[in-house]
Amino acid sequence: MVRDVADTKHGFGRRPHYEPRELDRMFEHQATAFLVAKYGEAVFPFRTEDLKTFIEEHVDTLDQYADLSCFGSQVEGVTVFRPGRGKPDVAVAAFLQNNENRLRMTLAHEYGHVQLHAYLFDLKDRQKTILPANHDPNGIYCKRETIESAKSADWLEWQASYAASALLAPAAAVRNVARPMIENVGSFGPIGAWTEHGAALVSAVSEGFKISRDAARVRLSVLGILGTPAASGSLFS
Repeated sequence: MVRDVADTKHGFGRRPHYEPRELDRMFEHQATAFLVAKYGEAVFPFRTEDLKTFIEEHVDTLDQYADLSCFGSQVEGVTVFRPGRGKPDVAVAAFLQNNENRLRMTLAHEYGHVQLHAYLFDLKDRQKTILPANHDPNGIYCKRETIESAKSADWLEWQASYAASALLAPAAAVRNVARPMIENVGSFGPIGAWTEHGAALVSAVSEGFKISRDAARVRLSVLGILGTPAASGSLFS
């Protein structure tokens, strides 16, 4: 269950703390429910056009062709909340149209903010942080370095980053892809990330869920499928 803990970074006073498994359950359920309602079954990868439609149901506007360069060269996604005035607005950098995997992860990351953090911007005792003059105080400005794998020290970006991976590559679906590959090599624990078999797992998840190899590697590591091989025990027991 989500817990309220002190926020010492973003000025909210209190903020939500989610365990990874909670985020996995939440976003896998949302992805699965949408796909089942549309197709009668949840089949991945989550199609890009479906992902856009899915997000549009939860925002006021989704700008897929935004020029975000005025916010800094590294900003690739922005979510602006509208406290007391409706759904948030989401924009992603136009040049991401040339890189579908990065576009998908950025869209999913911003959706993570929408789902997890909208209520925080309605808090009356929120202390607004100092931002550049052209930044909306109710906005979150996401850089490339935090979209796929944010550090846990920045809880706001870490939660959105984890949510994005859980939406695009749900834990159960990733394990279904990994299971036969791991069983085929007779492993009883995590596969070494930089081994031949680890590289094959990364490729399978990257291609199967249409995410970058880096994002696939992070997802597999977080789920305990890649890492330091264990002496005994099973990943799937």
